[in-house]
Amino acid sequence: MPTTSDFERMLRGVALRVTRPRVAVLSAVHDHPHADTESIIGVVRANLGEVSHQAVYDVLHALTAAGLVRRIQPSGSVARYEARVGDNHHHVVCRSCGAIADVDCAVGEVPCLTASDDNGFLIERAEVIYWGLCPGCSTQQSS
Repeated sequence: MPTTSDFERMLRGVALRVTRPRVAVLSAVHDHPHADTESIIGVVRANLGEVSHQAVYDVLHALTAAGLVRRIQPSGSVARYEARVGDNHHHVVCRSCGAIADVDCAVGEVPCLTASDDNGFLIERAEVIYWGLCPGCSTQQSS
């Protein structure tokens, strides 16, 4: 697990000023993969005390723009954030409880999926979301 000094180095590495809210949000995203904004706000407030919603939204936007976190938003879900960046992984989402897990690409390098027609686009990344039931929900449904 990264330390506070690791987070500070990450921020400096992308030319972002090191602030307590930025370190706290980056730490929260690392500790809680696929967390939504409200959950991140709760973790940050537990660590720092009073921090505004807007401050956390602004930090998440800055960290996403800098490439330190990734924003995902499966259909029908609120935005979620993860610290796993720099690779072309996908996600599996439970259609019952909403749990999300990472799924590595099956084959190849970025992009791991080849479009049948790129329509002239230079494709940089493919995003796939698998939908199904997590182990807990599939056990409940088969009972």
